[in-house]
Amino acid sequence: MGSKLSGKDLIKIGFPQNNIVNTALGLITRYRKKENKETILLELAELLEAPERFMKHKIWGKLSEGLVQPIEIRVRELSAHGAPFNIFGANEIDEQAKRQLYDALQLPISRQGALMPDAHTGYGLPIGGVLATENAVIPYGVGVDIGCRMSLSIFDLPGSYFKGREFQLRNILKENTKFGLTDTHREKSDHIIFSRTEFQEIPLLKSLLGKAYRQFGTSGSGNHFVEMGIVELHTVRNEWGMDPGQYLGILSHSGSRGLGAHIAKHYTSLAAQLCPLPRHVQHLAWLDLSTQEGQEYWMAMNLAGDYAQACHTDIHRRLAKALGCNPVVTIENHHNFAWKEFVNGEECIVHRKGATPAGKGVLGVIPGSMTAPGFIVEGRGNPLSLQSASHGAGRVMSRSACKNNLTKSAMLKELEACGVELIGGALDESPRAYKDIHRVMKLQEELVNVLGTFSPKIVRMDK
Repeated sequence: MGSKLSGKDLIKIGFPQNNIVNTALGLITRYRKKENKETILLELAELLEAPERFMKHKIWGKLSEGLVQPIEIRVRELSAHGAPFNIFGANEIDEQAKRQLYDALQLPISRQGALMPDAHTGYGLPIGGVLATENAVIPYGVGVDIGCRMSLSIFDLPGSYFKGREFQLRNILKENTKFGLTDTHREKSDHIIFSRTEFQEIPLLKSLLGKAYRQFGTSGSGNHFVEMGIVELHTVRNEWGMDPGQYLGILSHSGSRGLGAHIAKHYTSLAAQLCPLPRHVQHLAWLDLSTQEGQEYWMAMNLAGDYAQACHTDIHRRLAKALGCNPVVTIENHHNFAWKEFVNGEECIVHRKGATPAGKGVLGVIPGSMTAPGFIVEGRGNPLSLQSASHGAGRVMSRSACKNNLTKSAMLKELEACGVELIGGALDESPRAYKDIHRVMKLQEELVNVLGTFSPKIVRMDK
C-alpha cells in the first residue's frame, strides 16, 4: 500500500537526497495513501524522467516544480528574544511546563503567550498553554483530541431528585453511554455533520468518515467521562429562566475521537516535513495559513471541533430521553483548538491546548475531580491571559505515578466517603492525581467569575 512507501524507496528510483523526498511523501500520504505501492513508484519514475510533463498535474505539480527548480527547505531559526507572556499560579506549575512555553515563545511566528494555573508538561505546548501566532497554526499546539469539550445540561429537577433514585439513574447512565475504542451505539444517530463537504473534498477526511459515523455519540478513554450530579446556581442569567438553587445536572467531557486523532497525526507529520525546526521544538512545527496545507488543516480542525460538539449533543439527547425531561440550559466550552482572534489590535491564531476561552461574558465549565466540584464560570476577558482560563484542576501526579503509588481499593473508599459512585474508571484518574481545584480557581479570580458549581454523584468512565 502507498502508506508503506519510505524515503529509501524514492531514493532507490532516483529521487535526489534532499527535501523533495519529504514533499513526495507528504503528497502520497495526503492523496494516494490507499493505493498500491508499485503503481505509485511506476508513476513517480515517469515523473523523474520528464518532470516538465507533470507541471500542471493536480497532485504531482508541486513535486515536479521542485524537481525542475529545487527548493531547499532549511531548518527554521528561533528568535533570540521570546514573545511576551504571563503565567498565572507560577508556584503551582512544574518547571518543564514553563520551559515548554518559553520554547514556544521563541518561534518566529509567536506574538504572545500565557500559562494557566492548571498547567503541566505536555508535548509541544504544555497542557494549559495559550499561544498567539501570526497567520500560522501549530497542529500539536492544538493537540491530538481536537475540540475536546465540556458540556453541562441543567434540568428543572431539584438536587434532591437523586434520593431514592440512585439505582435508576445509575442504570440510565450506564445503558445510554459508550466509551473507548470499540464500544458503540447499536442504534446510530444521523446528523447533519456527516453531510459536510469537507468529508468529500479532503481525501484524509473521506477515509475517516466511516470511523466518525461508528464512534458518533461515544466518549473516549483516559479522563473522559459522563457524570450525573448536583448543580448549585449562585448567580443566574435572565435568559435561563431559573432561580438560584440546586438542580440535577449532567456533565460530559470528551472530544473528536478517532477523527481528531488521525487529523492531528497526519498534519503534525506534514508540518514537520514542511517546517523543519530544531530538535527540542520539533513538535511545534507549523502550517502557514496562506498555503493549501494550512487551509486544509484549518478546515479539518474546525470539522473535528463541530463533530465533537455534535457527539456531546447526542450523548445528552440520549440521557435526556431516558430521564423523560429536557434540559433548561446547556453550557459548553472547548479546549484543544485554535481560534482567529484579535490580540493587541492584530488578528492572530490563538491556540488553547488544555485551556478554555474566557472572553468577557463567555460561559464555561471548569471541572475539578470525581470528589471535587466543577465550576460554572463566566469569562472576564482578561487580555493578559489572552482571554483564557484553565480547563480543569490539572494533574499533579502522572498516570504511571498513580499506578505505582495508589491503590484501587483506597480510591473507591475515598469515593464512597464523598458519596460518589464510579462506573468503570481507572486508578490513574484517582482524585489524588489532580491539583486542588479550589486553589486553582483562587489563582484565576481575575480571569473568570463563578456562577455556580457542579458536584458529581455518579461518574461513568471507560472500563
